Amino acid sequence: MRRSDREIVDFDAILAVIEQCRVCRVAFFDTGHPYIVPLNFGYETQGNELTLYFHSANTGKKLDLLHLNNQVAFEMDRPDEFIEGDKACASTMTYESVCGTGTIEIASQDEKIHGLTLIMRQYSDKQALIFDEKVLKNVTVLKLTVSRITGKRLKNEEEL
Repeated sequence: MRRSDREIVDFDAILAVIEQCRVCRVAFFDTGHPYIVPLNFGYETQGNELTLYFHSANTGKKLDLLHLNNQVAFEMDRPDEFIEGDKACASTMTYESVCGTGTIEIASQDEKIHGLTLIMRQYSDKQALIFDEKVLKNVTVLKLTVSRITGKRLKNEEEL
């Protein structure tokens, strides 16, 4: 990372950023160009290992590309405040972001409800979750095992 002074190295601090994010963009390999999809997500950790979960339709471009190459990149961010400088190039934005790479696969049937529960927990405090069997048949859950992750932040000058 070029700006090591902005790097987030503590795993728990990276997780704190992830907890505040609402969208994870996943980049798949496609012929000629990457294919990026913004997705709702859930996550879990075991030690310092991170797994992300996404829901998907049972067919579509994401799944087609996953079957061709399951290596992906991902990004999520929390833009915060625009800080206008005296000159255009002196302006900046405070932010926190997380980027990484990993392997994505279709979660097993046994993992489906677990993954969907984690996704719901990212957005809702509701404790009792009921999943409709008809809906479950029309949903595929994707599981991204993270192999590399980095975090970066820029806070406003009072916090630096």
